Amino acid sequence: MSCFSDLVADHVRALGVETPAEPRRGDSPAIPRRVKLAANESPYGPSPKAMAAMRKVLEKSHLYPDNDALQLRRKLAELHSLEADEVIVSAGLTGLLTVIARTLLQPGRSAITSECSFLAYGISTRAVGARLVETPRRKDGYDLDAILSAIDPSTRIVFLANPNNPTGTLIESSAVERFLQRVAPHVVVVIDEAYYDYARHFAAARGVEYSSPDYVRRWQNLVLLRTFSKAHGLAGLRIGYGLGRAELIAYFARLQDTFSVSGVAEAAAVAALEDQEHVRFAVENNAMEAERLAHEISRLGCRVVPTWANFLCCDLGQDAAAVARELRAEGVVVLPLGEWGAPTSLRITVGTAEQNRIFLGAFRKILR
Repeated sequence: MSCFSDLVADHVRALGVETPAEPRRGDSPAIPRRVKLAANESPYGPSPKAMAAMRKVLEKSHLYPDNDALQLRRKLAELHSLEADEVIVSAGLTGLLTVIARTLLQPGRSAITSECSFLAYGISTRAVGARLVETPRRKDGYDLDAILSAIDPSTRIVFLANPNNPTGTLIESSAVERFLQRVAPHVVVVIDEAYYDYARHFAAARGVEYSSPDYVRRWQNLVLLRTFSKAHGLAGLRIGYGLGRAELIAYFARLQDTFSVSGVAEAAAVAALEDQEHVRFAVENNAMEAERLAHEISRLGCRVVPTWANFLCCDLGQDAAAVARELRAEGVVVLPLGEWGAPTSLRITVGTAEQNRIFLGAFRKILR
């Protein structure tokens, strides 16, 4: 055999080969980067309490971490009024999505999500030889009726990103509950709330009901996912968690890599939960800057989808990849959505006031 593709399983080969320096990752060594607004990271960094916790635990880095992340699981269980065995801690949500897919899917089975949603759903599904069904969008977000109609005997997972990435749209609690009441019992609904803290803040300001850990107590075929990568500012540590019925969580735990969550990440997450003032600062500033950014982008003739997260999805009415390349030449990195099936749209992370000012200057220059 002269080609590695001959050695790789068919369903893995179908994923293709990713180029390490792919533009959507956001960096080019030839261009000085002034502002990176492509990955939905918090521009406000980790909590000072999390920083102190990380420094303290570094001196124990010669020891393996707690494989069960028990301290963090107990804290999360208390926070959500659940038992510790109803919580799983993972090395980021993408890692947990992979574990969920490996647990529930196999060739001949399928998962469902919406078109123009988080790419990791498709990658984790196809990586185990299963089929991903993408239903059409409705008003830039999920069409829950279309998803219900797409469920068949092969379906094992429905992935709902709420808010959705990359459009930033929200499904209100009443709609989620009606959906869960109608889902077949052989289907596990995975609700990905990576942007929970931002959405909760917007929902309170807009008088909307959003999410509840009570979902887990009421529906046995549901898994709720959250992360420390966004408002808590711990994206580089890769730590997230899932909430669900103990039996299902136990199956996921069996497939996690041993010591997958580092001691540094767990210590930082525990401390971050104790600093709600830092989270409040991050989400309040995000809301203020999101409103300003959306207003200025709209003035340039672009359609901006109202956001419930820390990014904006905007339709330029022209080739967004070309605009993104010109922005990179100006040192500003944003994400074109051609890979999501939206070739005229950009996803722009909401940065600090200064970062947004730099982006808007470059954006105005290019559009004019």
